[in-house]
Amino acid sequence: MTAMRAKMKINHIDRRNAGSETLYFNPVCRSAGYPADGSDENNTYAKFSPSGMLSLTVANPALLGKFNEGEEYYLDFIKVE
Repeated sequence: MTAMRAKMKINHIDRRNAGSETLYFNPVCRSAGYPADGSDENNTYAKFSPSGMLSLTVANPALLGKFNEGEEYYLDFIKVE
């Protein structure tokens, strides 16, 4: 199976629960300021993954506080055989 890569942006982090935090992601999207030739990477990702959402609760103490709103990440989907 061909792997899929999405480019996601953290839009919100819920840190209300002690010992964990929930990260809320959406695909990157187009916004004003992209080059007319469409060469910006986010423009390309938005074309093929125009909408969606992902929430992920992190409970690993080594990762708490390491993520910030506005950061972008690649998310790879590779089928487990």
